[in-house]
Amino acid sequence: MIIRIHERGIDPNDAVAEALGRPVSRQEGLTDHTVVAHWPGLDAYFLDDGDRVWTSADWAQHLNIPSWQHRHAADEQGDRRAIWHASARLHPDDRDLTLPEWAEIAHRIARATGIHHPGDDHGCRWIAVQAQPGRLDLLANLIRADGAWTQQRPLLKTLIVESRRIEAELGLIAPRTGPDPQQAVQQARFAGRSTLQANAIDVTTQLADLLRQLADERTGPLSTVRGLVEHSAQRLDRLPDAHGPGSAHQLELIARRLHGIQQDLNAMAGALPTNGRTSATTPTPLVTRATGLPPAPGTSRPVR
Repeated sequence: MIIRIHERGIDPNDAVAEALGRPVSRQEGLTDHTVVAHWPGLDAYFLDDGDRVWTSADWAQHLNIPSWQHRHAADEQGDRRAIWHASARLHPDDRDLTLPEWAEIAHRIARATGIHHPGDDHGCRWIAVQAQPGRLDLLANLIRADGAWTQQRPLLKTLIVESRRIEAELGLIAPRTGPDPQQAVQQARFAGRSTLQANAIDVTTQLADLLRQLADERTGPLSTVRGLVEHSAQRLDRLPDAHGPGSAHQLELIARRLHGIQQDLNAMAGALPTNGRTSATTPTPLVTRATGLPPAPGTSRPVR
């Protein structure tokens, strides 16, 4: 549990709204399921109002009455900001508390901070609001009923000690003050992911090199096959039989498709992520392209 002391203010509506997590309203009634604890003198006001349920605006107005009654009250430094606000947050993994447990925590924080002293009939007005999950807010007006200013003890060390006691007695989770035991595990996982990413880059780099070798126009095997197909098409195109030119045309279409495959492989190689390193030497071709086949006698048609 972590207790935070907010900056003091002059308008209780702001503090009540922050405690509720929504604006103050004259339509919304707050029951004892929300206001889980309060100063002892409040019971007399409830007797006067009968069964009427106070709205959040009523609660804010109740806290502000001492400021109206004692307009010149101030602390030792002359600060007249009398609206005091503290919030306690449980650990996210803590269990759900019952209303009596919230009330117990509220009274213990009120005593620890000096806004409540058992048996003091002229103490300051305070309420405890439990309106948000895992959170308790204490709101007070530091002007006492007799007009004096509430004297508070040094809060930091006192609240830390009281928080640890409450956590131990109610079985709550204390905030971690040392190194996170999961940090080493998380770092190891991150290092493992980094290694996997580096290995993946190496693999894609090798595959990109392989695809470029396959599609290489000078030494790649596809270029060699395409050259042989084109040469065969030229030979068929010169035959006198009627099926010669037709077959040659089919081979030319095959050669075009092979050229398209080369272009696709080059594009894929360029799209793969690489580590930026290139081979220092030209890779050994998988197949040597036969580009030196002589044309048939009597033709001057070039061979690509």
